[in-house]
Amino acid sequence: MKLWHNCFWCSALLNKASTNIAMKPALPIRAVAFMVLTALFVSCREEAETEPDTTPTSTDAPAVRTENVLTGYEIIWGMDFLPTGDLLFTEKRGRIFRFANGTATELMGLPTDIDARGQGGLLDLRVHPNYASNGWVYVAYSSSSAGSGATRLNLIRFKINGNQITELSNIFRTVATNTWQGHYGGRIEFDRNGLVYLSVGEGGPSSYGGATSPNQNAQTLSNEWGKIHRLTESGGVPADNPVLPGRTGPTTIYSYGHRNPQGLALNPATGDLWATEHGPRGGDELNIIQAGRNYGWPLVSNGVNYNGQPVADSPTREGIQAPIYTWTPSMGPSGLAFVTSDAFKNWKGDLFAGALALTYLSRLDIDGNRVVGEERLMNQQGRVRNVKQGPDGNLYMSIEGPGRIVRLVPE
Repeated sequence: MKLWHNCFWCSALLNKASTNIAMKPALPIRAVAFMVLTALFVSCREEAETEPDTTPTSTDAPAVRTENVLTGYEIIWGMDFLPTGDLLFTEKRGRIFRFANGTATELMGLPTDIDARGQGGLLDLRVHPNYASNGWVYVAYSSSSAGSGATRLNLIRFKINGNQITELSNIFRTVATNTWQGHYGGRIEFDRNGLVYLSVGEGGPSSYGGATSPNQNAQTLSNEWGKIHRLTESGGVPADNPVLPGRTGPTTIYSYGHRNPQGLALNPATGDLWATEHGPRGGDELNIIQAGRNYGWPLVSNGVNYNGQPVADSPTREGIQAPIYTWTPSMGPSGLAFVTSDAFKNWKGDLFAGALALTYLSRLDIDGNRVVGEERLMNQQGRVRNVKQGPDGNLYMSIEGPGRIVRLVPE
């Protein structure tokens, strides 16, 4: 397997192996065998106890059905809606489409340096909240750096004229230090004031947790990797961004200590930014992002390294913001959306997260700033890459294998 393989596949294979062990037939009843089986039972029981509660918490849940919107594509990474109801979506390999009246049309004029190796490519896409007046569309993508073998993460914005991309400009770019084409992050979100948030994964030479990890990008405040950035709509530094340790003024860095955040969503009730990110082997996280806070990677984690070694003696540490919810085994979180539609009954206000490794749609029952339950929907339908509520109030998901968009419709 290549070095840049998706970390959530590692977790899935490890989880599968654990399941196969637990399902082997019982050995003959002898003293040694009894001791072995007892140890296995305790181990499996502990593993099961770490899984999230999947019991539906709703007694007034909506009846829902699924409808196929489009299919037959490769990995559909980003998607968003224009005010007209047209759907824009990106294909990881480097294409963007506009879907209207049952037909998808490719838009031309994207940058020519898109690098789709590993986990990179054409990633998230967001339409500016004031698109009707300014016409801006934002896209994140990874690019090659000529001659170095390393890659960058970029944030661009552009306008659309017919089927042509126009007025394209690059408003954010990391340094070119990502040599394994993994952990880009790449999600985009807007707050109530129109400021832009961009999640950037740790990049770097590898992904290994611990104080001695060779990749300390997420803790290094002099580079852009392993951070969530907050920018003006043109890529500038908001005056009220935090001043981080060792700095004399604000930068685009809003929070740091992130491993691979692939879900961003603004809580409509509070205006807070919520984020999901991949842990190593276990320890996927849901966080509420606060200005200037350190979220711990690679110093601490609720997961362990892929070789089974612990990341740290404790998953918590003074000065580090703890997640509000974690997943072990890793579900591979990607895509995040709050539901605001009354049609979903008492699912309104809940948070929906895609799962890549465990292939389901997670409904998180939210009470204030707490997760009080989880229900698994769309189980084993494919890797859920993105999730978004549409202007029609339905919930849209991009699912892999094949790349397709499906909507969840309340009856």
